[in-house]
Amino acid sequence: MTIPQLTEKMIAFSKGDIHDIEHFMKVWGYAKTIGELEALDEGTQFILELAALTHDIACPLCREKYGSSIWSKQEEEGAPMVRDFLADTSLSPAIIDRVAYLVGHHHTLTGVEGADYQILIEADYMVNAAEKGLGKGEIAAFVAEHFRTKSGIALIKSVFGL
Repeated sequence: MTIPQLTEKMIAFSKGDIHDIEHFMKVWGYAKTIGELEALDEGTQFILELAALTHDIACPLCREKYGSSIWSKQEEEGAPMVRDFLADTSLSPAIIDRVAYLVGHHHTLTGVEGADYQILIEADYMVNAAEKGLGKGEIAAFVAEHFRTKSGIALIKSVFGL
């Protein structure tokens, strides 16, 4: 399946929840941009984009089951959900495993391994910072501690005027 086909599938899965759809589309946009600026290989770029589209797949379930979309439950519930979501695609088990790993760790800031993981954290943070209205000082501190890609750092500084 292609990224446009998977995007269409994820939008349908979201059942008209505009906030969730807009969130994952923004994260995907930043992730795609950073990945391309960082010159990721085609396979890693595909995995990154797919993980960005599906990273919050568990949010509706978490809001229903736990009363909020707390990050630890998103990760716990998200990995198996994304496996089910991708089960009927032609994607290889290796791709599905990596996407499930990224979805299951996208708020875990320790032990980050791989450009796809790092960029997903950066892209999601950029969108979350805007949605939550975080201040420049808080954003700058997070960037100094957790951003690693040249492109992600340049984009967030430009977006937030840091």
